[in-house]
Amino acid sequence: MGKGQELYKKAKTLIPGGTMLLSKRPEMFLPDLWPSYFSKAKGCKVWDLDGKEFTDMSIMGIGTNSLGYGNDEVDAAVIETVKKGNMSTLNCPEEVYLAEKLMEMNPWADMVRFARSGGEANSIAIRIARAASGKDQVAICGYHGWHDWYLSANHNGSDDLSGHLIPGLSPLGVPKNLKNTVFPFHYNNYEELVSIVENNDIGVIKMEVLRNFGPEDNFLQKVRDLATQKNIVLVFDECTSGFRETFGGIFKKFGVEPDITMFGKTIGNGYALTAVVGRKSVMEAAQTTFISSTFWTERIGPTAALTTLGVMEKMKSWEIITAAGNKMRQGWQKLADSHNLSITIAGIPSLSTYGFNSKNALAYKTYVTQEMLKKGFLASTHFYACTEHKEEHLNSYFEALDGIFAVIYKCESEEFKIHDLLEGPICHGGFNRLN
Repeated sequence: MGKGQELYKKAKTLIPGGTMLLSKRPEMFLPDLWPSYFSKAKGCKVWDLDGKEFTDMSIMGIGTNSLGYGNDEVDAAVIETVKKGNMSTLNCPEEVYLAEKLMEMNPWADMVRFARSGGEANSIAIRIARAASGKDQVAICGYHGWHDWYLSANHNGSDDLSGHLIPGLSPLGVPKNLKNTVFPFHYNNYEELVSIVENNDIGVIKMEVLRNFGPEDNFLQKVRDLATQKNIVLVFDECTSGFRETFGGIFKKFGVEPDITMFGKTIGNGYALTAVVGRKSVMEAAQTTFISSTFWTERIGPTAALTTLGVMEKMKSWEIITAAGNKMRQGWQKLADSHNLSITIAGIPSLSTYGFNSKNALAYKTYVTQEMLKKGFLASTHFYACTEHKEEHLNSYFEALDGIFAVIYKCESEEFKIHDLLEGPICHGGFNRLN
């Protein structure tokens, strides 16, 4: 057991759940054996507390670092800001410069508010949209954070959010009088959305533009038309998908514009900044309610975002990470076919994932992580691409994975038993309480 696991054992006695983010819990990867903490990160490399170097072929800071860890240009701008001062009684001018840049990128929009996390941005967008529409009820599709407004959907009578990324989320602590204020609908199911709108007083439709698969039968345009006809505020959550396939929102690919959109994750390349961008007719409603926070005024976030946008635009990072993601998907499928394994690949190219079509899928996922760790890779069944993932990283990754897939085939054909090969517990597949 390394220093990281020793520290994590302590963390679970001090921090409820062990970590601040569910997706970074070691149990989601390799219980009892995951390195857990890093001492340094650069490019697509990560060093643990024991000084071991790993190539990150996994989730790259939960998708925040599409330019790689420690991008020189972004870090240099941030360091200069630190030297000059990050906070003062006065406001930082960078927030105005960043607002101008985002309006230039989104000519359909007129105004912006900034925050520092995706959950905050989602809550700000909902507050503004509800204020603008004058209605409380919201139809949602996708994952939109941890705040009361969203989790209240699980008060409606069942695990309504189970189809929206994470099953089993308890709404304990969320006021029960928020029941039936949020109504989930399934992606590409336009009739379900129409039924929700016709049977409730919906003022806001909030959705991810896409996550695992794209729109069918002109779905996004139908949603846009319905929102316009019913005077409903349409919100596109691009905290995850933004800057992945276009310079900005992935909605640009489909020619459908929202009333509000949110950007996060990649916009600051690992530094905290999220943006709520929208039409003036909707955004001005922020003045009729109360949305305010001290640390939304710090200087590092907008400085990092301005520089990140400049680097992205110059190198067309979205094209690079999409190409890397497509190579990864092709490699997974080629390896699976060569070993007679059945897998399902999902997600947009730069945020790809695969799963084994087997009753032992989670055990195989755990085995992949266990064995790839020994070979110097942080790897699971996800791959979030960055511009620092080069051909040699992909080639060495596939070379290492080849033998592991060969063993998994022997488990599928019952020559081996997968549980005999695991050196610890099976990874978690969703939300699990940690004691």
